[in-house]
Amino acid sequence: MATYDLIIVGAGVHGASLAFHLAQRGVRPLVLERASVAAGATGRSSGLVRMHYALRLEAELVWHSFPYFRHWNELVGFGDCGFVRTGFLRVVGPQYEAALRANVRMLQQVGIPTWLLTADDVRRLAPYLTTDDFRVAAYEPESGYADPPATAQGFLQAARARGALLRTGAPVQALLTTPDGSRMRGVRLVDGSTHQAEVVVLAAGAWAPRLAATVGLDLPLTTWSHDVMFVQRPAGVRWFPADLTVIDDANEMYFRPEQGNLTLVGLEVGNPIGEDPDSPTDYPHPGFVERAIEHVVRRVPLLAEGALHSAHRGYDGLSPDQRAIIGPAGPEGLWLNVGHSGTGFKIAPAVGRALTEWLLDGQPRLVDLRAFGLARFAQGRPLQPEHPYGPLWH
Repeated sequence: MATYDLIIVGAGVHGASLAFHLAQRGVRPLVLERASVAAGATGRSSGLVRMHYALRLEAELVWHSFPYFRHWNELVGFGDCGFVRTGFLRVVGPQYEAALRANVRMLQQVGIPTWLLTADDVRRLAPYLTTDDFRVAAYEPESGYADPPATAQGFLQAARARGALLRTGAPVQALLTTPDGSRMRGVRLVDGSTHQAEVVVLAAGAWAPRLAATVGLDLPLTTWSHDVMFVQRPAGVRWFPADLTVIDDANEMYFRPEQGNLTLVGLEVGNPIGEDPDSPTDYPHPGFVERAIEHVVRRVPLLAEGALHSAHRGYDGLSPDQRAIIGPAGPEGLWLNVGHSGTGFKIAPAVGRALTEWLLDGQPRLVDLRAFGLARFAQGRPLQPEHPYGPLWH
């Protein structure tokens, strides 16, 4: 039985960020991954790097994460996160205009560069967008998108250079405790081998509930499925002056540019809940492409002349309030970083740093993660923004 400083289960972007920040502090974690780096939700993430959150805690996390994407070489130094600055637009239905205005004020208080644009402003900025169904939208000139698998790979390369260890193709079968079940002592892999550590961080996404159950911990997570399509844009169409990344709540979808004259499109409605995360992901659910086309052409009519390039699906863990579950839970030494509910990519750098502080120093200093603890559900304290836009996924 090999012994390690700490074991991280899962090599998605959150496990990778945590490994990097721990290694910066001199800890040598072992990262165990059932398949390959970014094989789960990270590999199917749409990669939006936007800072418009309605919950202040998440806004603080993304604001502290943003420098990593903009200054990757200086802060991480390995690989390339693939950040592309496009500018970001958040559109909501008329019933949420007051909430949008309030949230923009909150985001500005956090320090995020964002402001309101009128519909006329948006039309001048991006003439290819329809603007007749809203009066104002929130705009972030510095935001855009990045490459989630490359981000995870870069974090892990930097972590390994500082002594962290990575094993891929190493599915964990069970978490292991002391005989009385009170403390963690490691993990057992499917091949029967065991690895010892007094601290285990579960960052296994949609697969986390299965592993938590092996030590009697019932995680209130279900599986959320997200489908994405890539549209080949019609030839000869100019997308400037701004080729924006957009979350369009009014039309229950989001889209962003992609290399190769493509547009990535995802929906915020009709996402299946509770499916087996081991289901095939190489193709979308029946009917998704037709629905996605219907939604996106309402905002970008030019895409009606485009062509389907490809489509796929992915899975993530969905919590009851659709926010992450982070912190200690169950036997002493077990920590959670799960339930990111489809929006965790762009906050991963700050979560990894703050969780490292919590693990090593006794409290998170960068951003207070304690409100994300599992106990909030039993205590009736779900995380809810003061000015919501309705359910995130439905």
